[in-house]
This record gives sequence, C-alpha cells and structure tokens, in this order.
Amino acid sequence: MNYHVELREIVKRFPGVLANDHVNLAIERGEIRALVGENGAGKSTLMNIIYGLYQPDEGAIFLDGQPLSFSSPLDSIAAGIGMVHQHFMLFPSLTVTENVIYGSEPTKKTLIDRKMGKQRVLELSEAYNLQVDPDRKVADLPVGIQQRVEILKALYRRADLLILDEPTAVLTPQEKDGLFDILHRLIEEKKTIIFITHKLQEVMEISDTATVLRGGKVTANLDTADTSPEEICSHMVGRKVLLRVEKKLSQPAETVLAVENLSVNDNRGVSVLRDVSLSVRAGEIVGIAGVAGNGQEELIQALSGLNMPKSGSVRLSGKNITNDSVAEHRAKGMSYIPEDRTGLGLALDASVVDNFSLGFQRKHLLSSSGFLRMGVLQERTVKAVRDFGIKTANVNDAVATLSGGNMQKVVLAREFLHESPLIIAEQPTRGGDVAAIENIHSNLIAQRDEGRAILLISADLNEILGLADRIYVIFDGSIVGEMLASEATEYDLGLLMTGVTNEDGAIGDVIRGKTNG
Repeated sequence: MNYHVELREIVKRFPGVLANDHVNLAIERGEIRALVGENGAGKSTLMNIIYGLYQPDEGAIFLDGQPLSFSSPLDSIAAGIGMVHQHFMLFPSLTVTENVIYGSEPTKKTLIDRKMGKQRVLELSEAYNLQVDPDRKVADLPVGIQQRVEILKALYRRADLLILDEPTAVLTPQEKDGLFDILHRLIEEKKTIIFITHKLQEVMEISDTATVLRGGKVTANLDTADTSPEEICSHMVGRKVLLRVEKKLSQPAETVLAVENLSVNDNRGVSVLRDVSLSVRAGEIVGIAGVAGNGQEELIQALSGLNMPKSGSVRLSGKNITNDSVAEHRAKGMSYIPEDRTGLGLALDASVVDNFSLGFQRKHLLSSSGFLRMGVLQERTVKAVRDFGIKTANVNDAVATLSGGNMQKVVLAREFLHESPLIIAEQPTRGGDVAAIENIHSNLIAQRDEGRAILLISADLNEILGLADRIYVIFDGSIVGEMLASEATEYDLGLLMTGVTNEDGAIGDVIRGKTNG
C-alpha cells in the first residue's frame, strides 16, 4: 500500500538523549492522525524531521511511496508539507495577504503582484471557509483568525500534508469548533493532517487514528472509534491515569482575597484593567477564564505587587495590600505560581535548595537572626523532592539542570509548602504532560481542601471547569460574568470570553448563579 507519508525506522539522537528510537509511522491520504505522548516522548522531534528542521540519523521518509530527503523546511514545503506551529510564525505589522505570500510572492514583469496575491488569498479563504480579511494587519486579529492565516500560508504553498502543533491551545470552544470544521473541509479535499495535542477529548473528537509515543518509541497505533481517552493515556504513561479531577464539594469560609474596583494602566498610560471586583474565600478555587490578552496578566501583576494599580483596592485576609511590594505580599500570606517559571519563578543558577527559600527567607522556620537555617531548608527540600516526584540527581545542583516539568514542580512544591492563606496559580499546567497535569490538579485540590484560597488563571477551559468552584470571565479588561462552575458550560464561557452580546446589548448572561462571597 502506498501511504501519503511513511516513516521507516527513524532514529534521532541528541547529546545524551535518544529522541526517536526506530520509529515507524504510516499515514493514509485523507486521514487525520493524532500524535500524542508525554513531554519528551519524541513528538516534536519526529515532526521536525518530517518538516525538514532536523535530519534523521537513521531511517527513511517516503511521500506517496517515493523516498525523500529534506535538508531544510524549504525542501519539505516544496514537497507539499506545511506546518502550523503552536507559536505562530507571523509578522504582526504586515497584512494577512503580505504574511500569506511572503517568500512566494506572485510577480508581474519582475514586480510583486499584490493584487494577484490578494486574489489568491480570497480564493483560498472562500474555498476552505477560512473567512479572513486580506487587508487586515495580523496584529489586529484575534488569535483564532491568526491561526487561519497560518493555515492559509500552508495552503498557498500547495500543502497536501498539514502538521498542526497544539492547534487549540489558545482557542475558545467556538474557535475550536470553527477550526475542526476547516479540518474536515481539508480532508474532503484529500489532504492529510497530523494533529499534535495533549487534549485527549479532542483526539476522540477530530482524529481517525492515534499514534502514541513514549520514550521515543511508538507504543500504540489506535483506531479512534475503537479506543478511549483512558486507553490512550495508559499507553502514554504506562499506567492508569486519573483524567478527571475527583473532588468533594467545597466548604468555603471567610474571604481571603477581596478586590474592589481595581483599575490598571499600562506603561503608556492606557487603561487595560477597569473596575475589576472579585473575591476568593478560604477552601475554594476561583477560576479566571478569558482569551489571552484581555487583562489577565495585568490583574496578576496588580495582585502580586509587580505593578501598582491606578485605583481600587486589594485586601488579603482583611489587610490592605494594594500598594505593598512583592516581598510584603508574600510576607502577609500570598503564594504565587507564575506562568513564566524561568523568568519569575526560579533563580536558574541557584541550587534546588536555594530556590526552595526564594520569597520566604524571612519566615521564622527558615531563618534565625537574619541567617538561613540551611539544615532545616535542606531537610524540607529533600522531603519535597520525594513527595512531589521531582527528578534531580542532587538537591544542591543548579535548578537549571532540571527538565522544564521538574522546574515547574519545584515552583509548585515551594509555594504549597509555605502554607500561605492565598495561592495564585497562573497557567500552572501549561506545557505539562498528562501525568504532570494529574499531579498538579490533585495537589491544587488538596490545598483547597486544607482550607487555602486559590485563584486559578488558565486558558484551558476544561481545567477551569474541572478545578474551579466559582468562575469569573474577563473580557477586554473587565469582569463580564460570574457563575458557579457546576452551572457553567464551555459554550457559555466561550461566548462571554469573546464578548458576544445579547439583544439588550449586555455581554452574554452576565451573572448566573452568583454567590454572595
């Protein structure tokens, strides 16, 4: 049988790492193949080989039965292969048309024919229902439309095989549904799609087959119709994994975090957060749902002391901390798990032990007369490494020697261990694999059950719905909805997140199931 793309015995080595270990992969034309596996399983390496970014040390690539060798992405593109990266490769200051035709501009008498380029973009947009304005600057487009531009780029270059890397990571449910409609249309045109994702429900929804990688090897090739998320997961991890968070009903107590009419300007003096009010009580998880770039970052900066608000107030356990420093916030009972673990969460050159003291050096348990109690800190670190499954040869090694997933565990363990009344968790599982996500989720629930207040900011609606007890929705710098998680749906949240208004001009069902906390 001639497959659209076939990999035979692919081996790729990096110093100290066997990334792909004699991988075989065969995909039929007109198929959507999901590629899943934990971080470090070899997915990205394998796709980068198909796309020409890497060359295999052993093995061969066949396209429509013909052996091919790619020395660069240009070779791969010429062969009809396109890749939509998780982080888009677009020029924000250029228009849609300029981005799509860049590097392959049509010419007329040696000059770039922009009219012809625009016409081609319109034709492709209509043919595949991609619905983009060819004259808009990419910087002015929502994330979901930017992704369409990336797909258009590939189609413009006549791609028959599309590789999509975590394509729904930043999409609302409505945008995800729109993307899946586009993928089905592409399949009708007998194009082939490789869909890299960690969202197993999407594997079930969109793919025909799924290939599972673990430790650089293929552990399973499954027909999606005949499998389940649980079976896929067991092949990924090598054990049964809890896919849904098990939690009892929350028992919220006193208000720990109270935010009233908080407004924040950016460094240009432009208002980016307006009159935000919210609360988080002891023993509950409150989620903030929203498309990235709608004020979440500014909210976190104001709450954590990284930026001073223009107006409004922030109270922690009844104390006004509005204009306090980061150190004062932590001293008064705030733990913070930042999205940027390497930039804000860790000192990369310092040891694992030293990183466990960051932000808490003044706590009486860890210091005496201005000096760190290194024996206590060493003991606590060793215990945390064991309890949280942090893989490190020695706790005195630099934290930079750890993998990204283990760095994240260091941050989580440190913030949990100091027993602060409030934990702010910003995208705590981003980039994590199934096993890491399971561990983080169970720990967050455990912290809630111990009576801590948790503010969760996440772009993953399934995570918000699974963990949160109450949910606020943020859009364009304002809170536009509050609801109990038990009454919320992805669809409702998605509408609020995109600012969809009802007949009265209000945004969605602005307040549903509102509580008095």
